[in-house]
Parts: sequence; C-alpha cells; structure tokens
Amino acid sequence: MAIAIAGRWWTGRGWPVALFLLLVVPPPAAAQPPQLGHDYLLVGAPTDAQTPVRACPPEALARLDESLLIAAPAGGWSGAPQAVDVFNVFAGEVMIAHGDRRICGNMQDARTRDSRFRAGIGMVMVPRPGDLEPIRVAWETPLKARWIPTLRLGAPSPVQQMDTMRLLVRTACIAIAIALALSALMGFFTTRDRDFLVYTLVTALLVVWQSVLSGLSGYPEPWLPVGGFAPWWLVSASALSIAAMGWVLWRLCGGLQSWPRSRPWVRGFAQLLLVLALVTPLLPWAALVWVAARLDQAFTLVCVLALGAGIAALRRGDYRAVEGIAAVLPLLLMALADIAGRPELLRFRVEAIQLSVTWFLMMYAYGLNRRLGHLRRQRDEMRQLADTDALTGLPNRRAGLRRLERHMHRARKRGLPLSIGFLDIDLFKQINDRFGHEAGDAVLVSVANMLVAAVGEREDVIRMGGEEFLVLLPGARAYLALTRLEHLRAKIARQASALCPDGLAITVSIGLAEMRAQDEDVAALLRRADNAMYRAKRGGRDRVVDADSAAPVLSGALRDGG
Repeated sequence: MAIAIAGRWWTGRGWPVALFLLLVVPPPAAAQPPQLGHDYLLVGAPTDAQTPVRACPPEALARLDESLLIAAPAGGWSGAPQAVDVFNVFAGEVMIAHGDRRICGNMQDARTRDSRFRAGIGMVMVPRPGDLEPIRVAWETPLKARWIPTLRLGAPSPVQQMDTMRLLVRTACIAIAIALALSALMGFFTTRDRDFLVYTLVTALLVVWQSVLSGLSGYPEPWLPVGGFAPWWLVSASALSIAAMGWVLWRLCGGLQSWPRSRPWVRGFAQLLLVLALVTPLLPWAALVWVAARLDQAFTLVCVLALGAGIAALRRGDYRAVEGIAAVLPLLLMALADIAGRPELLRFRVEAIQLSVTWFLMMYAYGLNRRLGHLRRQRDEMRQLADTDALTGLPNRRAGLRRLERHMHRARKRGLPLSIGFLDIDLFKQINDRFGHEAGDAVLVSVANMLVAAVGEREDVIRMGGEEFLVLLPGARAYLALTRLEHLRAKIARQASALCPDGLAITVSIGLAEMRAQDEDVAALLRRADNAMYRAKRGGRDRVVDADSAAPVLSGALRDGG
C-alpha cells in the first residue's frame, strides 16, 4: 500500500519536488571543496603520490622470448628526451629498458602502462649526452606470424600524439558500433522484427572482439576477464565473428537468393565455427596458433565467395547486392594486404581492422534500415487495403467510423457543429437484376465520384457497404447540410440515370443528423441518421430527411408537381 501511494506521489507531484531539491540542495562537503573565482573553477587538491611505474615480475620476464636493441645514433644519444611506443601487441607483456630503468606493460590492463601512452606500451627516457647504451625492447612470441609488433621512436610529443590518435580511432569505432546496436535494439522493440535483434547481437559480439583486439578491454581498468588468456579470447571471438559476418555477408550479397541450397552449408559453417569457439579455451598453444592461421584463411575465403555472390547478383539485375559488395570490399582488401605483408597494414593493423568492421556494420545497418522502410511500406499498403473499398476507392466502414469518431472528438473539443448524411441508392437490387452487376458497379462508382466532388474530401465519403454511403460534413449545421445534401440528391438523379440503357431512374434516400450533446458515441449519431434514411424510404424515396425534423423534405418530383 505504501509503495503504491509513493508511486502515485512520484508520478504526480513527486518528481518536480525531487528535481528542485537536486538543483537547490548543495552536495555534502568534500575534503577539498572546489575554489570558485570570478573567471575560473579549481578542482582537486595537491598530491604527493608518484607516477605509478610497474616493475617487471620475474614470471613475465621469463616469457619474453622476442627482443630488439635500438642502437644509439653515431656519436651517442643527444641528451634530448626519447619516447618509445610499442603497439600492435595483441597479447602478453612488453618490456622497455634503458640503463637501470625498466618497465613492463600489458595491453589488457591499462593500469600496467604509462598514462601517457594508451594505444600502446611506451616509455619516455632522457639518455645522457654521448651515451651509447641501446634501448632494449622485448615481447612475447606473437600469436600469428605476420602479426608482429610495431615500434615508434622519436620525440615525446609527436609519438604521444600519434598514440592518442590511435586511441581515438579505436574508441570511436567501438562507440559507433554501440550506437548502431542501440539503434537496432530500439528498431526491434518497435517492429518486433528478429533481424534487428540479430543485428544487435552481432554488433555486441564485434564490440567484444574489437575490445580484446585493441586492448580497450583493459581501459581504463579491465572490464573483461581476459587476464593472461588474451590469445585464447582473441581466437574464440574471431571464430564467432567470422561465423556471424560470413552469414551476414552471404545474405547482403544475395547468396541466399542466388543459391537457396547454400543455406544448410552456410549454417553448417557457422555451427562449426561456434563449436570451435567453445573448445578454444582448451587448446594448447601450438594448436591455438594453427587454428588462428586457419581462421585467417577461412575469413579470406568467406570474403571472396561473398564478393562473387554479389557480382553474380548484380549481373542478374539484383542491385540490392551493392551494399553487400560495399561491405565486403574493405575486409577483402585488408585480408589481401595481410597476405602481401604490406607495411601500411603492419603499422595500422588494429585501426584498419576496426575501421573495416565499422564500415561493415554501417552497410549492414543500411540494409537493415532499407528493410525497415520496406516493412513500413508493406504495412502502409496493407493498412490502405484494409481501410479502402476496392471498388470505389473510398474509405470502408471501419476506416470511416474511425474518421467520424475523430470528427466528433474535435467538434466537442472546439465547440463546432458536425452533420452527417446516411445515403442509400433506391431500388439498387433491381438495377443489378435488370442490367447486371457490371452496371450496378458502374452506378456505385458514379455515385461515389459525385459524392467526393460535392464534399471535396475523399476521406469524408465512406462506403458503408452494399449501396450505402456515409457523408461527413464537419463544421456544418443541419440547415446548411440539408441544402448541400438536397443539391447532391438532385445531381445524382440527373447524372447517374444516364448509365442505364432504358433510362431507369436512379435516386437516393438520405438521412441527415446533426451531432447533439446526447450523442454519446458514434453509434448514437449513426443510429439517428440511419433512422432518418429509413423515414425517407418510407416517405417515397428520392428525398432528404432531417433526423430532428417532424416531416420529410419533399422529393424533386413532388415539388415539380409530378
């Protein structure tokens, strides 16, 4: 009970009060409050903490079986600061040493690295002028033969700026992927289309894979339990990513449309990679290296097959494959550059992979949004078909009653009048019996067109069923509506009769009703108009009867003395 009362208080008046207190009540006093001047705000406090430098544990040094000596220039070091940044290290420790100073760092834990380097493991040193001692760098054996580390040596400022640029590219790619995933998730909640949920899951998988690949899984602190098992994480996530991307690329490039029988093969390939990802944590190092090389080959083969399927789809005239080809080309070029050992890829491998994957996700999202647009068009077409009379093109009874309800709501809200006319074609069954249903359909279409021309709004003329129509006259009092409907009755009598070969008279009986305060809903107003229409029928047809009038308006024939 108390919870329910509190909930009603919060949704009613509670949230403005809470917002006011949040803005007005000061936060608890801190140990060192901010100093606010006229044109500055100083936060923080002095510290005596030293810059953390991680020592190299003996067990880490024992695993460093690859090393490089960066020799001093001729004549020795100049005495200027030197920065060394080691990046494209996907797993394991890196050691940088000079003289008696030595640091180690791990890409999967940013706490182990110099805070001035975030995309790599770096150190800034100041050798003595003339010193000839080299800079020593060591690392663990890479998982893949071509995935070698890259070292950058130079002045601290440009080296650190390049390291920052790498970090920005890596975080931007992951941020874009997360934004695309959230957008697809909202699309799933809106449409309940399973493809949007699949996109969200694929993107989440690729975010995890990119995080392990780039070391962002350990930034600013480890948020994935990678630890010393980064190679196993990387291979397992690669297997899952290739399975997901292969399936998507095959679809985007039109492979399933061109070769429907390929579906079980693609599904089997994805299932095989799924099993491989699950058993990867159990593999020894040698088997892990072999699997990693085979995965690279499988990914290249997937890209080649997807590109071939896209080209075949284009030759067949299916231009939807353009987005698939656009998605696969950067991935294929990157795989070919890896095989060729291009130095550009060696320097920017992580960034190239992440940018290619981000482009893939954008093309995938484009295809998904195009599918969403197609679904919306289908929905609109189905709604149009469901709400439209197939013969006359007018709104049908269901759509018409919704529109009448909106008119009634607007009229009550704004204090405006509303009148309706319920129209029935007299002796319509005789027209069908004597001249056939084609002539009867022609009469219905002719009457519908004359009603639309007289009213001006197609949505305000409704075919209620059979030979019955409903005319909505918002803003019209009964006496004005009576005049308009009478002119309409006379026009139908003159023009529609010409459709019958022997000059059979075509007349209509119309019941008029103006909305009253007693009309609680649409049914009440319709009932009054319908009763007035039947009064017109009983009064001799070919006439307009006001529901609030005691006597019917005389037909045109009687007024003319006939």
